[in-house]
Amino acid sequence: MGTLNGVFLDLETVDRTDLDLSNLKQALPRWQFYNATARDETAKHIQNAAIVISNKVILDRDCLSQTKQLRLICIAATGTNNVDLQAARDLGISVTNVVGYGTPSVVQHVFGLMLALTTRLVDYQQAVAAGAWQQSSQFCLLNFPIRELAGKQLGIIGYGELGRAVAHVAQAFGMEVLIAQRPGGTTQAGRIPLEELLPQVDVLSLHCPLADNTKNLIGQKELALMKDEALLINTARGGIVDEAALATALRSGKIGGAGVDVLAQEPPVTGNPLLESYIPNLIITPHIAWASRESRQRLVDGLVANIEAYLQGEIRNRII
Repeated sequence: MGTLNGVFLDLETVDRTDLDLSNLKQALPRWQFYNATARDETAKHIQNAAIVISNKVILDRDCLSQTKQLRLICIAATGTNNVDLQAARDLGISVTNVVGYGTPSVVQHVFGLMLALTTRLVDYQQAVAAGAWQQSSQFCLLNFPIRELAGKQLGIIGYGELGRAVAHVAQAFGMEVLIAQRPGGTTQAGRIPLEELLPQVDVLSLHCPLADNTKNLIGQKELALMKDEALLINTARGGIVDEAALATALRSGKIGGAGVDVLAQEPPVTGNPLLESYIPNLIITPHIAWASRESRQRLVDGLVANIEAYLQGEIRNRII
């Protein structure tokens, strides 16, 4: 294949100088690593590359058509929405992604949010910081109601690898797991239609992709079906939840709380209904459920494996 040039367009989205990149650097004779790539820089950055790695940088038809020798796009993620797959197919460019690398990290984050909400961890920490415990006449504070996960019903939408892993841990907490029949999906035994599942669950956790049939899947109507004390956990994609409807439901006490790791626009530079003012029992984290150091290292190792397989003429995690 001759000497191949590799380009990583947005390394800083994966590595904050805490990962081992030695195998990646050895995978190709020459690399150009960019911490970030602006939209108007993309074509220039990839014009002479044979292999391009992108996490979130958009690779559209116009950009791809300007490349001279691009053979392989390695998406540094599972989702493929940042690459025009039809354009890549038309231009004879192979595309791979990496799957399964973030499962332990995401599951840990799901239960971190769930436990923080059920134990009112943030509220109690703030109360102590404000001096409420120091001024208490009792040995403990009971200002906020604490609930247990044991015996509660967990509803899961999206029962792939992540959904199954969350279900496994939930059972260790003594929770009963209910699996939703995703709207528009193939009917499967043991799955419960969403409108029947929502009134039953104490916690709803989302693990489905964002698609036409899941955009605003959880909106005003669905939130109204949930128990007043139910929790919503979203570590999937922001667009799956109607964020304005969720803000209203939380402020009115229609649901008990929410843990959100994803928003419809990231970063939320133009604002977001969930960020406008204080909302009770809401925890928002900045899309970090996947981002443990171990998870990010597995992602890099997966990129290396995809590149090595491609160079050896093998098919690994090939989308195109």
